[in-house]
Amino acid sequence: MTSLLLLAAGDGGPIPSEGADILTAVTTLVVALVLFTILAVKVWPPIVKALDARNDKILGEIRAAEEAGRKARAAMEAHAAELAKAREEAAKMIADAREQARRAAEELKARNEAELASMMAKATSDIEAAKRRAVGELHQHAASLASAVASRILGREIRPEDQQRLVEETLSQVNGGSVN
Repeated sequence: MTSLLLLAAGDGGPIPSEGADILTAVTTLVVALVLFTILAVKVWPPIVKALDARNDKILGEIRAAEEAGRKARAAMEAHAAELAKAREEAAKMIADAREQARRAAEELKARNEAELASMMAKATSDIEAAKRRAVGELHQHAASLASAVASRILGREIRPEDQQRLVEETLSQVNGGSVN
């Protein structure tokens, strides 16, 4: 090695012999082989093992991320489908509620109209009954007055048969519209 340094320094010293160069080359080759063997047996396997483990871990994480992405997309699609279904159900429920409210309003209106018609019929019936009673009482009162007036005029008492005949004649004249 010194000879190489001297040669490199250029002072023109003696040129090493060929035997020394072969010895140096063989030594260098043996040292390189020993170093390579030590590195191949002791150093490279753990490095390769660590690199393979790192590579497997990265590939696993990539696969896991891709799977998580697929699951997220599937979940989003499922969520979107559920949301659309919920919106559809909500729209249907609103439509049903509106229809029920419309039917309830129609039923209430029909019930109120029926009650009103019933009340009007009852009121008309009551009015007619009151009118008949009033006309009957009026006729009875008129007959009593007529009988009292006739008995005073005639100066005698009228029998019940005569009174009944006079009431019927008077009523027929009042109802017929002809008064003598």
